[in-house]
Amino acid sequence: MQKRLYDNKQLNKLIVVNKPINRSSNSYLNEIKRKYRNKKAGFSGTLDPFACGCLIVAFGQYSKLFNYLKKTPKTYKAVIWLGTVSKSLDIENIDSINNEEKINEELLKKEIKSLIGIHEYFPPKFSAKKINGKRAYAMARNGEEVEMKKSKMEIFDTKFISYRHPFITFEATVSEGSYIRSLAQILLKRLQRVGTLSFLNRLNEGKFKFENEKDLNPLEYLDLKENIYLGDKSYFENGKKIQKKFLKIQEEGEYIIRFDDFFSIIRIDKDEVKYMLNKVNLN
Repeated sequence: MQKRLYDNKQLNKLIVVNKPINRSSNSYLNEIKRKYRNKKAGFSGTLDPFACGCLIVAFGQYSKLFNYLKKTPKTYKAVIWLGTVSKSLDIENIDSINNEEKINEELLKKEIKSLIGIHEYFPPKFSAKKINGKRAYAMARNGEEVEMKKSKMEIFDTKFISYRHPFITFEATVSEGSYIRSLAQILLKRLQRVGTLSFLNRLNEGKFKFENEKDLNPLEYLDLKENIYLGDKSYFENGKKIQKKFLKIQEEGEYIIRFDDFFSIIRIDKDEVKYMLNKVNLN
């Protein structure tokens, strides 16, 4: 008899996994699903195949929470390989490797520190951005014309790690949606050099970091204000319409309502109360 790979019982689980190098995020998620014997899972924040590190994975009902989790700022450790030219701005599509003159280390430290602030930039063509419903990287790999729109990213902090020519290692703490490949190109332009990322490790997303896949309590990571429901709990248990007058906070916005065995996320919109997610069980 063939061994069943997955259990039928619902699993509510929130963890951080450490995605390895040379694996797509989707491929690694499938491995994690098999490990925990449960098909219903998703991840937040795609990591490129050449990148590694922190990947948030949620099973069951918890997979509906990604939009409500506090996942910023994010910190990355990156290595730039000077003299290397790549279409994808990483080591997946190297065109050439050339010698580059050494950089004055004090100048390098100064320029890395000066990256702090807001930047307008063009995301990489080899990225998960969508253009007319298609992933940019899929179009780029097929040789299609890819026209990226300008984006903004905020750099909250940077840290010089080392310079062992031709490799520059640094850390950057950034906003949601930032591309470290593009940040590296901004730095290289200021240094009047060419290069590409040869290594990228996401160290954390907000308070999320890899700690041997320990179980996380989603209530500690939700980016929502808690409200108090003063009415009958059975209204939530049965999905009945909630009246605004029974909520302690009545201002417009999204809130979490917590009970002993489950929680719900609601939105107050004028006089109407809507369920955004109802009755998420606490395992």
